[in-house]
Amino acid sequence: MKTDFSYSSAKWTALGVVVLAAMLALASLLPQGSVFSVSPYVVTLCGKYLAYALLALAVDLVWGFAGILTLGHAAFFALGAYGMGMYLTREIGARGVYGNPDLPDFMVFLSWHRLPWYWWGSDYVLAGMVLTLLVPALLAGVFGWLAFRARVSGVYLSIITQALTYALMLAFFQNGFGFGGNNGLTGFKDVVGFDLTSSGTRAGLLFLSGLVVAGLLLITRFVVKGRYGRVLIAVRDTEARTRFLGYRPDRIKLLVWVASAMIAAVGGALYVLQVGIVNPGEFAPANSIEAVIWVAVGGRGTLTGAVIGAILVNLGKTLFTAALPEFWLYGLGALFVATTLFLPQGVMGLLRHLPPARAEEVTPEVSSPEGSNS
Repeated sequence: MKTDFSYSSAKWTALGVVVLAAMLALASLLPQGSVFSVSPYVVTLCGKYLAYALLALAVDLVWGFAGILTLGHAAFFALGAYGMGMYLTREIGARGVYGNPDLPDFMVFLSWHRLPWYWWGSDYVLAGMVLTLLVPALLAGVFGWLAFRARVSGVYLSIITQALTYALMLAFFQNGFGFGGNNGLTGFKDVVGFDLTSSGTRAGLLFLSGLVVAGLLLITRFVVKGRYGRVLIAVRDTEARTRFLGYRPDRIKLLVWVASAMIAAVGGALYVLQVGIVNPGEFAPANSIEAVIWVAVGGRGTLTGAVIGAILVNLGKTLFTAALPEFWLYGLGALFVATTLFLPQGVMGLLRHLPPARAEEVTPEVSSPEGSNS
């Protein structure tokens, strides 16, 4: 796979994301009667798109540059959302329906008498941030260590990742698991003292999301252009030869796998802050498959394309479901098939036909990476 997008292209994309987020945030603070005013619904929707962009960025990092076709990254996204949701739930305190300062409403409803040990410390924002990152990283580390050490790859690894997220979905649906069961976590009121329903907080979260997307896009772009990125691509294309040269492909893939999981978790945390709810449905395997489609549509192995693909596909989903909701899944499937057949390099591939000011080859050609035939 060849890409013509240099580091400067990523910088322009990052700048565009920040500028657009800032403009929308400022527009949301204008009086409702203003012609430039943006409704809270649009602000929340755009914030959700940016959270999904982080999930797509995480998927592209492991699929586009490590050749790992993951069908379970929604698990890390959902775990990040639950980690932040735990803090937001404890932040409610005595303002809940049952007025219990120590237990969330769903625990009081289920006649729980004490807080589970894994909820300890979740009433502190730093603990919520640690849970958001640490739990997905640990899960990804254990899973990746076992899978890559055993040299599981290709379609077998894809199936295992899908089984992982499905198992987590079933577990979180259980009321006894301690995360709200089918209803999940919701009813959040504030974050570090700021009212989540106020226009100022919503605008700030949208701008923060833009900054995070831009920052992680630049960081990942910098990493894949360096020495580690070149070794990662070598592992993707010719793992056996890379091993013969003295490298440890399992460790190389494990590092990018854990980093990718943490990026997805950050997206989940931003998602729950702006959407205001997280439930076991976020673990659904279909969400992971959709993320793969976002990357394919935008352009696999470009990082920039993953961000753009996530935003474009979800914008199309919003418009399409409003007009013809029953046909959305058919449209999504047709989009993926059309992209595979007629636009294999995604939206970013269209720019190859434009006369670039300065083309630069970033990613060597993919001969037969793991998961490409999946």
